[in-house]
Amino acid sequence: MNLKKIENLVRAHLVDVETYDAMDAPEALAKRAGISEDQIIKLNGNENPYGGSPDAVAAVAQVPLHIYPDPNQLRMREALASYTAAQPENIVVGAGADELIDLLFRLFISPGDRILDFEPTFGMYSFCARVSGAEIEYVQRDSRFQIDVSRVTEKITNNTKLIFVTSPNNPTGNIVDEDQVLQLLETGLVIVVDEAYFEFSQTTVQHLVERFENLIILRTLSKWAGLAGLRVGYGIMHSKVAKYLMGIKPPYNVNVAGEAALIASLKDSEYLLRNVEKIIHERERLFSILDRIAGVKPWPSKGNYILCEFGENESERIYQELASKGIFVRNFPSSRLRDCFRIAVGKPEESDALIKALKEIM
Repeated sequence: MNLKKIENLVRAHLVDVETYDAMDAPEALAKRAGISEDQIIKLNGNENPYGGSPDAVAAVAQVPLHIYPDPNQLRMREALASYTAAQPENIVVGAGADELIDLLFRLFISPGDRILDFEPTFGMYSFCARVSGAEIEYVQRDSRFQIDVSRVTEKITNNTKLIFVTSPNNPTGNIVDEDQVLQLLETGLVIVVDEAYFEFSQTTVQHLVERFENLIILRTLSKWAGLAGLRVGYGIMHSKVAKYLMGIKPPYNVNVAGEAALIASLKDSEYLLRNVEKIIHERERLFSILDRIAGVKPWPSKGNYILCEFGENESERIYQELASKGIFVRNFPSSRLRDCFRIAVGKPEESDALIKALKEIM
């Protein structure tokens, strides 16, 4: 029997696919810095430093693990409808917004199709495109990281299907204008507006969903509700698109712990939104301090993070020295961000430790 090499059986475009640049786990970061895990200051994941709702923690502890979750997501969709003022039939819940991005590629993209991606931005769109065998057309943001809609039409071909816009943009923190979204919608392509940081910006184009079948809004409970470890996100879209996504998603895609935590978190949203206010206040305080440090240029942000720009070839040195002190921020492989890294907003004492180390290094 002649055995084929496994590489010959793998889909050709996946043999050497560029993987997503994910973060190391806390234990790996601690080992790298040579300190215990409880000593690291983890500011690289845009995680909520206050954690989830105590009610959500209690709800997860009471979940019957031997029962499959609801494939129709009835309770989750109703809870989210109440929270967002959307209709249940306009909502689809995913194992994180990442799963919904993957489902959108499954629904709309065939190998050889194209997506438009405004660079620099969240890396999941281009990653899913590579996995799907799609071509990626990067539309560079301007010097202020704003999108230039006028450059989009010249990039569109007959194979272009999806355009992704993140608002606030990750990692630059700026908002897309509604007029720009409207211009994109007029192209007739599927426009995905990723509002993962909506609770920190309070800016949305959700009100356009019923008017435009080609608009899809993505959100998550990872950031504002502190459920990153459970992977719970959702999309708001026209009911026609929601029906398609519900039809192709894995039947039990959101596990019972995620469902319980989502429902409990939304019931306890007042508590969680008070923590959001704390993070916003700390974001502004941290920005003010960073703005006074020579050699650091913080970019204004509507997320729970701040992008910082440094002198040429300085950011990697500073990034490594912070890591040696057990303080981890996020750098990026993008050439546009070679002199930058992103700082997630932590608690005040974590910001103070970061600032102290940053001043020592610089």
